Amino acid sequence: MHADFSRLTFRPGRHYSAVLTQQGRVQLDADANEQAAIERHQLRTLATDLIGRRGGPAGAAGFAIGYLPGNHDLDDLTIGGGRYYVDGVLCEADRPGPGTAVPDDGVWGAETREVPAGWTYWDQPDAYRDQERPGDRLPDAFPFLVYLKVWERSVTAVEDPEIREVALGAAMPDTAARAKVVWQVLALPASELNVPDGGPSRVLEAFDAWAEPRERPSSWLAARARRPERAGEDPCLAHPEAGYRGPENQLYRVEVHHGGSAEGGATFKWSRENGSVVLPIASVEGVWVALDTLGDDDKLGLSVGDRVEVADSAYVSRDEAANLLQVEEIDLPGRRVRLSAEPVPGVGRLAELHPFLRRWDHREARGRDALPLAGGALQLAEGAWLDLEDGVQVYFRPGGAYTRGDYWLVPARTATGSVEWPRNAAGEALLQEPAGVRVHHAPLAWVKGPTTVVDLRQTFAPLTATARSEI
Repeated sequence: MHADFSRLTFRPGRHYSAVLTQQGRVQLDADANEQAAIERHQLRTLATDLIGRRGGPAGAAGFAIGYLPGNHDLDDLTIGGGRYYVDGVLCEADRPGPGTAVPDDGVWGAETREVPAGWTYWDQPDAYRDQERPGDRLPDAFPFLVYLKVWERSVTAVEDPEIREVALGAAMPDTAARAKVVWQVLALPASELNVPDGGPSRVLEAFDAWAEPRERPSSWLAARARRPERAGEDPCLAHPEAGYRGPENQLYRVEVHHGGSAEGGATFKWSRENGSVVLPIASVEGVWVALDTLGDDDKLGLSVGDRVEVADSAYVSRDEAANLLQVEEIDLPGRRVRLSAEPVPGVGRLAELHPFLRRWDHREARGRDALPLAGGALQLAEGAWLDLEDGVQVYFRPGGAYTRGDYWLVPARTATGSVEWPRNAAGEALLQEPAGVRVHHAPLAWVKGPTTVVDLRQTFAPLTATARSEI
């Protein structure tokens, strides 16, 4: 979740059932967020226990798949409206209606436009499929599997301006962020399942075998604060024995940028603000990017040398990694920045996609142990403690397989001169799996041909029934 949090404190293993507010105490964002996380965990666990890994209510199950041959256009799928649960996560495929407009002259018109109950493969809301990209098109050979990919991400007022309370004025920061369930209907060729044909049971077994490694965390990280060399030369920053010597409390976010293995070129980036410094883009002209604002202050703005990621709603949902660019010049009067290269085509240009710059805080370091950059991100190295800044260090366990978007959160506190991280009895940092992103999958249909679509969804009946009294 890229948002301005102090820290995230929900720990399922603690088995807390509620956050209890005490009188006269300071109210923290972490407490309210933990209460929401507890309730979400309870509801999704209950749904999974009752429904199973996946299923929809009988008579209202969503994501019924139909195949539409393209003829002179590209092939398409219909996605039926309704509800479906994947690992307890509610996914809703109903298409919102456009509403009824009243003309300016007030003369009521009887004409109405019928709105489909569901979506299609090409216009589904959070997939952003592009017909010009061959990789986005449906497989050109039968059979193929249609499945549902589900995860959750944060949304701020930069991407959804309706979140902002305009009564607070333009000078006030936004308020709360939102968590959003993202679903995408995607297709998988039979060759990737190693099941060219067969009954539904064989297809389901092959799909589960394909999905399991994509849902299981396969990378681990540890963090600590170690007193840097030559720290005694500036004793005014913190206690001389402190490990973390930053001037402020921070929530460090360490996130995988390019996935894969360390030997295969995996990279990572980090932010001391949990990646929450985002600036809305007004326009892009070559390497110059005009912004709606340059930030509320020096801490939450941009400086020459900063690494930034040009993004928008489609870029985030497609989860593709473009190179991180560097700020080379800032035009304060014009609210513009000049970047080290032009952003990739198709990203950051369309206002309806709410484009923005996201700032990352790693810099190109020099020295024998400095990590080299690749595409603007840091090359990932395993089996050694890596310095971020001010004594904060991270360690990637050897043999990891990294997925783009995997992230870990490291709260750093000036009061203790350390970071908050699980340790053993000897005080050694413990390896932890990523805090997210948790991705879930569910099979929907096995398309055997233009007229043969096998429904792979599961349904459940209500637990209750009408009470009947004997006469």
